[in-house]
Amino acid sequence: MALIKSISGIRGTIGGQSGEGLTPLDVVKFTAAFGQWLRQRNPDRQTVVIGRDGRLSGEMISKLVAATLQGLGLNVVDLGLSTTPTVELAVPGEGASGGIILTASHNPIQWNALKLLNEAGEFISAQDGAEVLAIAEAESFDFAEVRKLGQYRADSTWLQKHIDQILALPLVDKDAIAARNFRIVVDAVNSTGGLAVPMLLEALGVEQVTKLHCEPTGNFAHNPEPLPENLRDIIKEMQKGKADLGIVVDPDVDRLALICEDGSPFGEEYTLVAVADYVLKNNPAGSPRSSNTVSNMSSTIALRDVTQKYSGQHFASAVGEVNVVDMMKEKDAVIGGEGNGGIIYPDLHYGRDALVGIALFLTHLAKSGKLASILRRTYPNYYISKNKIELTPDINVDAVLDRIQAKYARNPINTIDGVKIEFNKEWVHLRKSNTEPIIRIYSESDTLATADYLAGKIISDIREVIAEKR
Repeated sequence: MALIKSISGIRGTIGGQSGEGLTPLDVVKFTAAFGQWLRQRNPDRQTVVIGRDGRLSGEMISKLVAATLQGLGLNVVDLGLSTTPTVELAVPGEGASGGIILTASHNPIQWNALKLLNEAGEFISAQDGAEVLAIAEAESFDFAEVRKLGQYRADSTWLQKHIDQILALPLVDKDAIAARNFRIVVDAVNSTGGLAVPMLLEALGVEQVTKLHCEPTGNFAHNPEPLPENLRDIIKEMQKGKADLGIVVDPDVDRLALICEDGSPFGEEYTLVAVADYVLKNNPAGSPRSSNTVSNMSSTIALRDVTQKYSGQHFASAVGEVNVVDMMKEKDAVIGGEGNGGIIYPDLHYGRDALVGIALFLTHLAKSGKLASILRRTYPNYYISKNKIELTPDINVDAVLDRIQAKYARNPINTIDGVKIEFNKEWVHLRKSNTEPIIRIYSESDTLATADYLAGKIISDIREVIAEKR
């Protein structure tokens, strides 16, 4: 069992002993801490928005969260089955003090999490998170008396409101999309994307949609992380040659992966690259936003190349959506995100949003007149090798990273987030995950063989360091 408290929220596996997994006691404890923090931060705002993905544990956790917030005297607006970006939009839309999204994103079925939002509908900062954890540790909760319990309201309208706001964006061209008469296959891994993505496509004028794993049962048909090795069903469907594009989202619909008409992956890293290309190309002179872009340190440098084509600057942040958002605001970026298929388009909101990514990509594809595979070939070709090493409690990750840094001290090294080592035309980034008990090792080169070789070399170095310390 696992319970991880980080910048990405409170995440854990369901069941087991309290404090060792995400048990009902843990859900109540951390929800109470967050609710207490919200009351202190915004004493005049008494509403909290919640929503969940389709996980088997979601309904149970949702009831615990809602009741705990009501017990603190906070009013609850429950979006029910929803998406992460929809909850993010609903928080300021409802004038709420914050929000809680019940999702473990790309993690397997046994995981769930409480993702915590501030009044802007954005993930709370590391400092804010530390304050919430301190309240939880001290168990300094002040529950309401019976006449001051919070109210509960279910609201299923926000998904449509989300879609309406996407359609209202100037760079989303419904007519261009409808005119292409796209045939699209959707894989929503049996979660809430099965509701949201077909709704969006219908609103965009797409009439031919084939649904794979779109029933939000929570029984994931495959590993929910949208990587090529997990997407055999949709790739097989696309290889039949009867569709123009495959769309894949993760359980909470903040990551977007695309499959070309021939069954080849567009590349999760290139979702952001393609959408940024379209946004930068159409960012008018005199726009209130610059032509700058931001992605995290583990994302492809292809975004840098595309940004420079439009005379903008690309900036790399630490990993974590809140870090990307902070830098986007600092650099006045017109678009940003993460190489895991996370699009952040501030003209809508500061959060990863697969739905706005779909609308912008389809507009780009429609106006280009190209097949998806041909469009993909217009971008710089880099290859990222994504690897990981499982951790045990006795491993001192900081000490391991320090040893690796010392070993490669002659190379340019960035330590803003873990250790990123620069080579001639390649890089390797290794860091402790915020969401899983692992060290992630990402490497990039202009050939996959070189990227794999670099990753393998660093993995060998890490294992050697770990073996020496045991």
